[in-house]
Amino acid sequence: MRAVGIIFSNIHDDNVPELVRERTLGSIPFGGRYRLIDFPLSNMVNSGIDTVGIITKSNYQSLMDHVGSGKDWDLARKDGGVIILPPYGNNANSSLYTSRLEALKGITNFLFRADEEYVVMTDCDAVSRINYNDVIEYHIRNKADITIVYKKLEKQEYFTKNATTFDIEKGRITGVKYFEHVVDEDANVCTNVFVMKKSLLQNIVIESISHNKHHFMEDIVSANLKGMKIMGYEHKGFYAGITSLQAYFDSNMKLLDKDVKHEVFGDRSVFTKIRDSAPTKYGKSAIIKNSMIADGCIIEGEVENSIIFRNVKVARGAVVKNSIIMQNTVLGENSTLNCIIADKNVVIRDRKVLSGSENHPFYIGKGIMI
Repeated sequence: MRAVGIIFSNIHDDNVPELVRERTLGSIPFGGRYRLIDFPLSNMVNSGIDTVGIITKSNYQSLMDHVGSGKDWDLARKDGGVIILPPYGNNANSSLYTSRLEALKGITNFLFRADEEYVVMTDCDAVSRINYNDVIEYHIRNKADITIVYKKLEKQEYFTKNATTFDIEKGRITGVKYFEHVVDEDANVCTNVFVMKKSLLQNIVIESISHNKHHFMEDIVSANLKGMKIMGYEHKGFYAGITSLQAYFDSNMKLLDKDVKHEVFGDRSVFTKIRDSAPTKYGKSAIIKNSMIADGCIIEGEVENSIIFRNVKVARGAVVKNSIIMQNTVLGENSTLNCIIADKNVVIRDRKVLSGSENHPFYIGKGIMI
């Protein structure tokens, strides 16, 4: 069962506008040393998918720097491997896509060149570990036209806007609901992972061009619930949707639970770009409690319930609690941070006190000095 992978790196940028001013959704740092694209890309590699197209749109320089030739995912190959796909279509009059289906129209050459039988499409707006081979086998076993992965979530687990949920009967998707307001009920939430034959996807793209269709979920899935056999595959493992800045904060904090951390990273098969950082140095006055700290840091203060990325410096007397501190940030002496998301290259001067709350973390933009 050979499959080609397609990853949409920008399709949900509106979810976290604060974090995508200078980067794509796929290149948002996550979990201390990873980027969001590492999770779907690693899932594909672990499922034996060795041809992966990454559809870009804007602010994708950091994504290209991170993925590079794909060697860190064993995708630096003469045939196949990882391919960065441009945000424009195949003719001079093409414009930036505004939807999933429009993005697919722009990569028709990539689809027609691929010789794999199946296609696995996914986004970068979630953190999960899933074997796509299981989804493909389920798809074949049920003789489905399209299979979409969903996660069954209780209302207290999932509060988000602009969600897509499914009505499901005996595994088959019978209804699609779109929520512009906050979802606060039990729901089968779409994870934006799709499996189908490549030939069907090619036909869908050709037909959509000729009939001026633009939206994959509305014009293809919802419109063909009776005419096609569209199945739902339930993902029962860990799932964290990055649907807002609050969801990003909460999803990182969940990694501090040892069971969640073991499920996500336990087998060490989430791959990322390797960096030659020195080991983290801990000063005599350092106090560390229930935190994830990446390489290259200098910790002389107190860190509790926090995610610390590479090359962060926490000076003597500084206290960091319930926070996410990204790469190359410097915290001055006797500064205090609580429920803070500090982007890359932030500088917090001595004796500054900053605090958000668990339900409203305070965000500090990239390169800001306070």
